[in-house]
Amino acid sequence: MSTYAEQHLRETSEIVSKLDPALCERAVDLLVDVRSRGGRLFILGVGGSAANASHAVNDFRKIGGLECYAPTDNVSELTARTNDEGWASVFVEWLKGSKLNAKDALLIFSVGGGNLEKNVSPNLVSALQLAKERGASVIGIVGRDGGYTAKVADVAIIIATVNPDNTTPHSEAFQAVVWHLFVSHPKLKVQQTKWESTK
Repeated sequence: MSTYAEQHLRETSEIVSKLDPALCERAVDLLVDVRSRGGRLFILGVGGSAANASHAVNDFRKIGGLECYAPTDNVSELTARTNDEGWASVFVEWLKGSKLNAKDALLIFSVGGGNLEKNVSPNLVSALQLAKERGASVIGIVGRDGGYTAKVADVAIIIATVNPDNTTPHSEAFQAVVWHLFVSHPKLKVQQTKWESTK
């Protein structure tokens, strides 16, 4: 009888084997293009994915030299918009205020990717619709079937579901694995990280 720890790590190993390196390379190329054309990267996520977005903003700015923002980092604006306009429009209105345009890109961190029919993450769906209207690029790191994000993204990296009971922890954990792959990629990385520079 295996322990839960053994099971969880086995699932993690299986998910790694299912990641598509070619899609990761395509996403990095897209991010390099965004940087070279002077665009900005907006990272959207809710819950644990919002915390990941905050961490990723630091990495893309400091390591990748990309101008990068997460609307969830501004709790005052986020809560004011939620209170005054409703949760479903918080991201799209924030992006309008930031004058999202065709030079820019969205990076979506989500367990399900959004689904209007099921009223799941409508805030992500509205933001994605605006991005497509304005010609901004879209990358998704999403779980399950990728939801609306996978339907409209230029590149959608789907974290495979190997155990439905662990969809959320694996999806959120692998957001970090994949974005760290991006910022470590020689095409994107412009600044050495501290420990690697002191060896």
